[in-house]
Amino acid sequence: MVSDSTYDVRIWSIRTYNGRNGTTYTVRWAVGGRAWPVTFAGSTLAESFRSELITAARRGEAFSMSTGRPLSWEQRKSGPSWVDFAADYMDKHWKRTSALHRRDRAKILANATMALLTTDRNSPSEEVLRAALRNWVFNTAHRDSHRPADIAAALDWVGDHVLPVESLEDSAVIRAVLERITSKVPSNGGGPLAPKPAVKARRILSHVLDYAVELGHLQSNPLHGLKWRAPKTTGVIDRRSVPNPQQARALLDEVGKLKRSGYLLRPFFAVIYLAGLRPEEAVSLRWTDIVLPEQVWDEQHGCWVEPPDGWGEITVRQVAPDVGRRWTDTGKQRDLRQPKGRAENEDRPVPCSPKLSLILRAHREQDRKGPDGLVFFGEHGGQLATCTYQKAWQRARRRAFSDAQFATPLAKRIYDLRHACVSTWLNEGINSAQIAEWAGHSLEVLLRIYAKCLDGGEDDARRKAEKAFDGF
Repeated sequence: MVSDSTYDVRIWSIRTYNGRNGTTYTVRWAVGGRAWPVTFAGSTLAESFRSELITAARRGEAFSMSTGRPLSWEQRKSGPSWVDFAADYMDKHWKRTSALHRRDRAKILANATMALLTTDRNSPSEEVLRAALRNWVFNTAHRDSHRPADIAAALDWVGDHVLPVESLEDSAVIRAVLERITSKVPSNGGGPLAPKPAVKARRILSHVLDYAVELGHLQSNPLHGLKWRAPKTTGVIDRRSVPNPQQARALLDEVGKLKRSGYLLRPFFAVIYLAGLRPEEAVSLRWTDIVLPEQVWDEQHGCWVEPPDGWGEITVRQVAPDVGRRWTDTGKQRDLRQPKGRAENEDRPVPCSPKLSLILRAHREQDRKGPDGLVFFGEHGGQLATCTYQKAWQRARRRAFSDAQFATPLAKRIYDLRHACVSTWLNEGINSAQIAEWAGHSLEVLLRIYAKCLDGGEDDARRKAEKAFDGF
């Protein structure tokens, strides 16, 4: 009887091939005189595979004549592929996860998969592969929906060319995955991600690997033994991005001048600036969430007017982040959630200043009304779209600022209006705990990221410091 194994093993160096579709790395070795090649898309995986072959040969292990692998490999537990496991992970956590987290997890799992492919020979484009993984395989609600031909072909290909979950126990493999998910995709120029997204990506990967340990696919979480230094981040708002009151007024005035929908959008931006709401909180406000002060009768002019010190109140009951129809349970573009940091059905009261009360009252008296009592709505009467107010903001910023200002981070994001509001409250000496309550932050987060970022605030502080020494 002829033995199916041999100790006659030769392992050659890795062969690199620069082809039209990218670079591949082929590990080549011979068992009993028969050559065996395996091609990888990345050098890290190739080097790891070759290293395992060398280690087995040096230990004196026999190699199979029919598979070319060490016999000990055939005794390994046959676990699921990474793609099958990651899809199961998404299914397990789908119902308990917000639409935003579903989308983020699917994106990171798709990027991780790209680092676990055994080859890129005859592969679809990376953009098609990531889209197929993100929007179908790792999307529980749409996995069985219609797949275009290119998506179906991509999923068939990736299923045949992805490593098993157990391969993540190899330090070289897990490092390749970590490097991939903490880097920008090649179509965006590559390079490291910003600190916050990088840390978030690692945290999600760690959660996924904990689930693999729970199911017995891994002995332990391989990330725990991997040295990785998180990118440094201060978490402090860039003071250059925060507009002062005069700049904010100029921006909102320019929004109001925009044709067609400017008069509808100016109150929206005013709520963000004067009440510190997040855009996803403002967009879901209803008139039942707003209490405006009662007007008083002006005997001299014979009309109702705003009280000089009339404060109203806004109650933030829900947020509506724009995450896309594929990720929400309702199939709508926005996902309705409880306010950030709040339990279900827990709301947050925010004061409505006399200036804001006046703006909102004028907005309420407009002939046009939003659907279902929404305070802010689109030009055609539907829910206000993110792209609508983002485009309007950029147009107003172009008109309100000089070329030099426009080239800076000043008010580049709509969120900078909220930063300006909270910073102004802080600089006016309002109790920090009260501001944290209004803004929907913990006190620690408030003091860490918002202090000292108002444009012109340092000059004012210097004047006060100089005045304090007048008697010297």
